[in-house]
Amino acid sequence: MTSSATSVTDYLTALPADRQAALKAVRAVIRKSLPKGFAEQMQYGMIGYVVPHKLYPAGYHCKPEEPLPFAGLASQKNYMSLYLMAVYFSPTLLDWLKEQFALKGKKLDMGKSCLRFKTLEDLPLDVIGEVIARVPVAEYVRQYESNLKR
Repeated sequence: MTSSATSVTDYLTALPADRQAALKAVRAVIRKSLPKGFAEQMQYGMIGYVVPHKLYPAGYHCKPEEPLPFAGLASQKNYMSLYLMAVYFSPTLLDWLKEQFALKGKKLDMGKSCLRFKTLEDLPLDVIGEVIARVPVAEYVRQYESNLKR
């Protein structure tokens, strides 16, 4: 569900306690693992992690006035979601993510880039931290641009 919150704090405060606690925990892991250069902001009605315009002036090809999205964290109607655009661009990273979920005994409920979870226990937080940390800004922009050319 899209939120009209203008800050991450407002977004989290508006959530029910269980969702708030889960998203705060995932957010803490993302923030700790996020490579230098990415920024946290509200984007598309959710918590977004982006390549700021100062690093990538072209912005998102669909909406150039928006910074390039890298990841997103949201509370939906029936689940919570973590959007991992780098996984969408990289079959190797997707295979690694699937393997890590299996090794941790967790079920991966994922669309193209949207990882869905109902409780915090559905996520291996160490794996989430590592998948975020594996993609530096320059590499992510390179992947993004190479996928645009296809």
